[in-house]
Order: sequence, then C-alpha cells, then structure tokens
Amino acid sequence: MEISFRDLITVLHGMGFGALFMLAFSGAIGVIYATAVAGSQWAVPRGTATMFRFYLISMATLSWLAVLSGAYIIYPWYRAVAPAGTTDLSGYPRQLLLSSPLTAGWHELGMEWKEHIAWFTPIAMTMVAYVFIKYGPQLALHRQMRNAVLGFTAVAFFATAVAGGFGAFLNKYAPVRGGHEIILYTQH
Repeated sequence: MEISFRDLITVLHGMGFGALFMLAFSGAIGVIYATAVAGSQWAVPRGTATMFRFYLISMATLSWLAVLSGAYIIYPWYRAVAPAGTTDLSGYPRQLLLSSPLTAGWHELGMEWKEHIAWFTPIAMTMVAYVFIKYGPQLALHRQMRNAVLGFTAVAFFATAVAGGFGAFLNKYAPVRGGHEIILYTQH
C-alpha cells in the first residue's frame, strides 16, 4: 500500500485541516451561543473560558492552514503546464479538465469558485475568534455583535462547504498526483 507525496499533502489539506475544521463548527456555534445567551448571569469558570478561546483559535488556525496549503502548495501543482506534445495529461490536472467539454466546467466553475470563496473562511473565523476573546459572555449584552459573530461563523461554514465540495469533486476527476511514493504497508 503506497501513496504519493502530493496525494498525502492533498489528503492533509482536505481531510486533515478542512474536515477537522468542518467538524468543529457545531462546537463553535454551541460555544458562542451558550456563552452569549447566558450573558452576565453565567459565571464561566476560568478554565472553561480558556478552553473556549483555545477552541476558536484552533479553528481559525485550521482554516488558515487549509487555505494556505491549498493556495501555495496544491494549487501550483494543479496549474502545472504540460510540455508541448504531451498526450497523457494525468499529471496536469487543470489541463486534463480543460481538455474535454464534459469536464471543463469543473475547472471553470468549480476551481474558480473554490480558489476565491475559500479565503472567506479564515478571515471570518479570525474575526469570530477575536471578537469572542475580546467580549466573551458580554456578547449577550450586544445583540447585533452577537448576531454578526454567528453570521460570520455561518459564512465560514458555507464557504468551507463550497470549497470542500468542489475540492472533493475536482480531486475525483483530476487528482493532484506525483512526487515520491510513500510506502504505508507492505505484505510479507
């Protein structure tokens, strides 16, 4: 059983950073909502407040890792240009998609959306983490701010779902492959 280096990085990008980030959303909504609705009546223990901050900072970090690894590691592999006369485009995902009218839409719509909408996620989650850390339980006293924080969390969720969905389909039709082979398991 083996995997290429680029496959491994793609899995780390999507299933590592991206999927962990998506799984954390229910917790983020719960933390923000529970803290905000209880307001000043709920005395949050210091350890719990620290854990909430760590949770949101971890989410923001995961979102930055997903977007930066996608933009600066995987995307250049995706856009690699095949040498003239190349007939096997499997090592050149963008050109492979654009070579057929049946798959060109995956690049023209899917990748174009993915590469732009994904940036909303870390920006929104960084704002959410900052505002939550600054105001915490006092968000209950600032309804518009609380609604904005919940709204930005929803925007980050939507942007991640769109980017992740397109990423999964793009990787199905034109996977980013190559690099050294990594042996995961050998039979004796």
